[in-house]
This record gives sequence, C-alpha cells and structure tokens, in this order.
Amino acid sequence: MKYMNKSIEELHEMLLSGECTSDELVAESLKLSHELQDKCNAFVTILDDAKGGVVNDNLLSGIPYGLKDNYSTKGIITTGSSNTLKDYVPFFDATAVSKLKSAGAVLVNKTVMDEFGMGGTGTTGHTGIVRNPWDTSRMCAGSSSGSACAVSYGVYPYATGSDTGDSIRKPAAYCGIVGYKPTYGMISRYGLFPFASSLDHLGVLTRNVKDAAIVVDTMKGIDKNDMTSWDSSNINLAASLTGEVSGKKLCYIKEICDINNYPNANEELKEHLANFMKVIDKCRSIGIEVVEESVDKVLLDAVPAIYSVISSAEATSNMSNLTGISFGPRGEGKNYIEMMKDHRTKGFSSLIKRRFVIGSYVLERENINRYFHNAGRARRLIVDTWKELYKKYDGVILPVGSGPAKKFDAEDNILTENTSILEEHLQIGNFGGFPSITIPCGFVSNLPVGVNITGNCYDDANVLNIAYALEGTMNYKNQLAKEVNHE
Repeated sequence: MKYMNKSIEELHEMLLSGECTSDELVAESLKLSHELQDKCNAFVTILDDAKGGVVNDNLLSGIPYGLKDNYSTKGIITTGSSNTLKDYVPFFDATAVSKLKSAGAVLVNKTVMDEFGMGGTGTTGHTGIVRNPWDTSRMCAGSSSGSACAVSYGVYPYATGSDTGDSIRKPAAYCGIVGYKPTYGMISRYGLFPFASSLDHLGVLTRNVKDAAIVVDTMKGIDKNDMTSWDSSNINLAASLTGEVSGKKLCYIKEICDINNYPNANEELKEHLANFMKVIDKCRSIGIEVVEESVDKVLLDAVPAIYSVISSAEATSNMSNLTGISFGPRGEGKNYIEMMKDHRTKGFSSLIKRRFVIGSYVLERENINRYFHNAGRARRLIVDTWKELYKKYDGVILPVGSGPAKKFDAEDNILTENTSILEEHLQIGNFGGFPSITIPCGFVSNLPVGVNITGNCYDDANVLNIAYALEGTMNYKNQLAKEVNHE
C-alpha cells in the first residue's frame, strides 16, 4: 500500500490505529526519494539511515518530511546549494528544525535550491538543475525547487521552504501544490542562511491548505534568537479553517489581470488569465465579494527593480562572511586576501556574482541615496498602497506567473517589460511581510497553474481560511504529479 500520497491527518490516524508504522513511512519516503532523484535531481542529501519516530498526539509525529538546504541542521551537511559550503556541517539546528524535531517529525532529506535562494529557476544549485515532475523539460521555478518537486511527486506530505521574493509560492504553482509564506517573523529565521534579511520568510509546501496550517502551527512562535519574531501563541491556524467565508471581500488588480494589457500574449497566457477569471467566479459562488481595483502602473512596474536593488544590497552584506577562512573549502593564495578572492571567485555561480556586484554598487557612498534609499522609499509606497487595499478587503487575489512552468530551453521564457509584473508581483508580499498563499487552480497546456491570495500582516488565519474555502470548490486538493515526461 502507498502511504506518502496521503495527507498529514490521514497518516496520523493510520499511525495511531496501527495500520502502518513510522518505519514503513520512512522506508517508502526514502525509496521515493531515490526514485525522484534519478528523474528530477531534487535532493542534495538523502538520509538513508533515517529511522521511524515515536508516534504521539502531535499530528506530525512519525511522519517524514523534507528540509530546504538553507536550514541549519546539526550534524547534517547543509550547503545552501553552493560550492562555497559544499562540505559544511553545522553545529546547531535552526529554530524551526528544533520545533519539528520536538513534534516528532522525521527528516529524510535536504532539498536542492537555487544557490543561497538567489534565483527563480531551480537551475543554479551546485548539484545541478531540478526538473519538474509533471514534465522534465520544464522548470520547478525556485528557489524552493527541490521541496516543491518532492511534495508534488509524493515523497512526503510536506517540505519546508524559504521565500524572499516568491521562492515558495511560485514553485508551488509550477508543481501543482500549496505554498504558504506566513507573516514576516511568525516563524523564526534563526538558523536560516540569510539572503535578504528584511525580505526573508520561512514557510512550507504541502498538497492541501490544512496541511500547510498544521505544519506552520508547529514551526511558528517567538524566539529569543530572532528579534523580528513575534508571539503568535493566540493563533491556531488549523483550528481556524472553518470554510465560512460569506461576506469576505477580495480584490484583484486590473493592471495585472487584464489580458488587454498584454498585446503580445501567447496562448498559454491567454488561457491562464481566462482560468483566473473562472477562479474569481468560484470565489463569488461561495459568498466572497470580488472587486476589480486599479493601481498606478508606474508603481507596479517598479517592483522588479526595487526587489533587485534591496535584495542584492542585503545579500552582499549578509554573505560577506563567506570567505573560506572560518568555514567552507579554503581558497588558494599567498595571503588571506588572495585566498578569499580565490574562494569567492571559484565558489559562487555567475548569478550570485552579478547580485553581489549590483549590491556593492548600490551601497557605494555616491550611489546609496540614488539607488538603495530610493528603492526603500518606493517599497514603502507600494506597501502603503496595499495597506490601503486591506482597509477595504480581506486580501488581494492574483494569478501566479504568466502561465505554467517554463521550459528550460524555450526562447519565449524571456520576460518582457510587458509581462514582468505578472511574474514578479508576489514580491510585494515580501516587501510588506504579508501572509501569502498559493493554491493550484487549474491546468494550462496540461500543466498546473496557481492562484495567490495575500492579506494583511497578522491576518494569516483569515487568509488561510479563504484559501481553504476556495480549495474546496476545485478538484486539485492533494493532487500528485501525474507523469514524468522525458521528451
């Protein structure tokens, strides 16, 4: 019997009743890990010596899961999918990992990501590209590519991710699963390899909304090691999933969703936006009022540049410690300066180096006000615009990306100025620290597509309940990748 295609609650009931054991779940998960690794390259490390755990009242006890490889794990190699840390073994667990351990969750693998989270393709990890299990000629997106791939394939019911721009939510859409980024600070960032500290969020990828709530209920909480964490002990996400949404109000943004704004739209984009409007109809069918709103397109078009400037600047600062002196493979040279230069030149991919060049440039004394400070001002304008929307609405609902997963070698994958906001609007959720969830909502070109709901800070329970109710109107809950196509 197959177990890993089931939800967390189903597995927990089976464990309590004796219908299966934790050892059996772990064995199946490890078998599927190797099977998927051969097809899609989703893992940095597979823990073949993992054993089943004690089953108790906690829903996660005894159930396998995967961990993105930028979560620090004591005694287990943790690379951030970078050659600069290819042999690094931490001496402590991230707070989120400690909480999952305490719950009795069983770690079975560490998943591939774009190097240090800096990418949206799943192609820059030091162990190679991650392929989409629905169609291996296509991407999983990134940076939580391995986690999305594994959950979609059915290796386990959930895996952790991190999200600095859309790194949980877009891979979820491309792989036909759920991706949830809670309010900034709901989950401690202690032990997460930092990319851009003001944008980084921890979160989870699952195959249904309730599983996402269950996992984050376990991972969340205030932490003395992270001054940006906050007390969410009065929030119970799973218990808040009533499905009662009558009277709730959502809006979508005309400048993002109107097909007339995309004169060069291909068939996938047309079908994707048409499918989104069907989702709006489903919202209305369950009592949610949905209104079209307009936002200054100049402001929307600035989103990708704002993200690039702020994230690159923060990454340059955060990763200045990656010298090859304190940890990581030593570089060659006659002195420490030459050694650091050799380590960073050989260790980082070209994408990372470009980010560091941008970050260093915008932080230079003569540039910082023109670029970095202005990016911060523009970020505030966008966040304030969304905050005004939240005075009237429970959330903003938008399509994820410009269609299904992109092909690795397709020329039409290149973003134009015309469609960049469709691909990049999820970054607004990081600008404001807003809770944001992607759920599967249909198929385009026989591949899954997703819809995203983003709400106001600390309103996670409301946002998840709306997603839960909408999920119930569609047939994509708990879906698995249906085939692996090697064409």
